[in-house]
Amino acid sequence: MVEKTFKDEATEEKGERARLERMSEEHKEQEQVLFLEEGKKKKLKKEAEKAQKRGVCYISRVPPGMDHVKLRQLLSQYGEIQRIYLAPQNSSSIDQVNDNNKSRKRGGGAKAQAYSEGWVEFASKSNAKRVANLLNGEQIGGKKRSQFYYDHWNIKYLSKFKWDNLTDEIAYKKAIREQKLALEISAAKRERDFYLKKVDQSRALSSIEERMKKKQKVQQESGGELSVAPQKPTVCRQFPQKKPIAERER
Repeated sequence: MVEKTFKDEATEEKGERARLERMSEEHKEQEQVLFLEEGKKKKLKKEAEKAQKRGVCYISRVPPGMDHVKLRQLLSQYGEIQRIYLAPQNSSSIDQVNDNNKSRKRGGGAKAQAYSEGWVEFASKSNAKRVANLLNGEQIGGKKRSQFYYDHWNIKYLSKFKWDNLTDEIAYKKAIREQKLALEISAAKRERDFYLKKVDQSRALSSIEERMKKKQKVQQESGGELSVAPQKPTVCRQFPQKKPIAERER
């Protein structure tokens, strides 16, 4: 009996130790999760503070041939740039720009992507305001051999505008564009189905006419009587009309 009690006590102690170890491990995992969450919160807070300090400039006209890399090279000398977004032009505008660069394309150059407008995010609002005030309406300049030498800046500082506003607007425009595209595709499918239906009907009518002609030809060769298919009576609608004034006076 005494040995059994010692064994029971030993097993209970082992179970208690295992339970305490599991509890300590769970507690450590919870502490790690809390630490990671606090780190994420601090990081997000720092990013939000940095975003509040940033400023966005709007470029209403992007010179032909300019892209993100060239724009960053021109504007980075005035301050640190975070992000750049250039809105591409439609196909007709791109064709017009490519027509102006026929000589370059004949020489084996690639097609240049044309952009209509752009947004530039600076690391600080003061730099963004200074750039807008300094460059707006001024000649781009640089080297005389540059294709942007005689172009002018059209840049404006957007007060109380954040990059998230731009991304939301882009997502909204994309959703509208996809919705319009879906409607156009459904309309094209309806037109296609209607056209195919009419084609099938015309084929069926033409096959019926051919069979009737063959039948009449066989009957003519055999000397039988021709069976003419009954035609539908033509409906002539008559509408009551008033007589002219001259006839009524007579």
